[in-house]
Amino acid sequence: MPSIEVQTIESLRQARPAFWGGRGAGCRSTLHLEPAQVQQAVDRFKRFAPLLQRLFPELQASGGRIESPLLTVPAMQQALGLPPAMGQLWVKADHSLPVAGSVKARGGVHEVLEYAEQVAQQHGLLADGDYAQLASEQARAVFARYQVAVGSTGNLGLSIGVMASALGFQATVHMSADAKQWKKQRLRARGVQVVEHEGDYAQAVAAGRALAEQDPHCHFVDDEHSLSLLLGYAAAAPYLVAQLAEQGLVVDEKHPLFVHIPCGVGGAPGGVTLGLQQAFGPHVHCFFAEPVQSPCFMVEMLAGTAALPGMARHPSVYELGLNNRTEADGLAVPSASELAADVVRGFLAGVFTVEDETLFRHLALLQQTQGLQIEPSAAAGFSGPRALLESAAGQDYLQRQNLLPHMQNATHIVWTTGGLFVPDEEYARFLARGRELLA
Repeated sequence: MPSIEVQTIESLRQARPAFWGGRGAGCRSTLHLEPAQVQQAVDRFKRFAPLLQRLFPELQASGGRIESPLLTVPAMQQALGLPPAMGQLWVKADHSLPVAGSVKARGGVHEVLEYAEQVAQQHGLLADGDYAQLASEQARAVFARYQVAVGSTGNLGLSIGVMASALGFQATVHMSADAKQWKKQRLRARGVQVVEHEGDYAQAVAAGRALAEQDPHCHFVDDEHSLSLLLGYAAAAPYLVAQLAEQGLVVDEKHPLFVHIPCGVGGAPGGVTLGLQQAFGPHVHCFFAEPVQSPCFMVEMLAGTAALPGMARHPSVYELGLNNRTEADGLAVPSASELAADVVRGFLAGVFTVEDETLFRHLALLQQTQGLQIEPSAAAGFSGPRALLESAAGQDYLQRQNLLPHMQNATHIVWTTGGLFVPDEEYARFLARGRELLA
């Protein structure tokens, strides 16, 4: 019988669901980020809260805080066939995040705010420390001299474009061919320049980066290499820690926490994983979820190991014969972020892949059982608990980590990453397809 490793690689190459358990594989990060760096991002969001509250009426109730609820989903757990013996299933509802409607509101908004802070300080706009005044005509006139640009498949572009245009920056989003039309329209309605590219995510980013380098007043948000983005995502961790405590959920050796989060280039799940690792150490187990045709992070983790010997450093999914085509537009990325991969390499629990049909089934199941509306990419994490419990590689991971005796005390969080702003007619198509697959 083939080894678990051989089975995983064969499944990867054939675009079938695969599972890889990573922690303990002997890999180590070369970049160590301190908790103080994550705290700086948390503090920046707090400083800007009065301004955000002024710019976005939907943040009035939260006092300018961009956050999402932690929801218990017992009906979804039952519908997924996950027994109480595996622990309890929850949803971290970033699909409902205000302002941008996705997890990208964390990293994307943070980087724009950090850049705005730098520009404002250079022009003496924060001499009295009043961040709310950055909504003034004087501040907007200053910001209008600068441009913020990004390459995106959709959701990151939305967060960058919305935040940058709200402050008065010129905003440009370079979008790949697989980006949804409604996301382009939403950006244009905000006054954002959308540049459409015929190629994939990597080509859109490269084109945007090259153009930005020609303009000294243009700040390019580089999803593949941005530490500011990653730290913005990591700033979610302290709030999740508080939410878990409010629910009486303990995280320790006998009460493990499993987090299942969709992964595109890796910045968002990488940042979340960093923040939670700093909070809970070895007691949190973060797994990234990727489409079967776009498993860039799993390929990045396996490249050069015994599993994929001889594969070039920083490979793409094309090297495995995959096509990088998926309905999960935000996850259609051929090569992972080297920064994110380096940050999490020493403690990432693993990666699993999901077929598109499963995304739509779980999207429909979540609406049917809990009344929650998400986009297809946001449904990727719901395959995680079962893959962990039922696959040979998942069982191997649980045994290696000595977790099997404690699974009944486990907390599983599926991180839903987008969906708030999906147009009704678009969501209706998603739902119809999912219901058809469930029938």
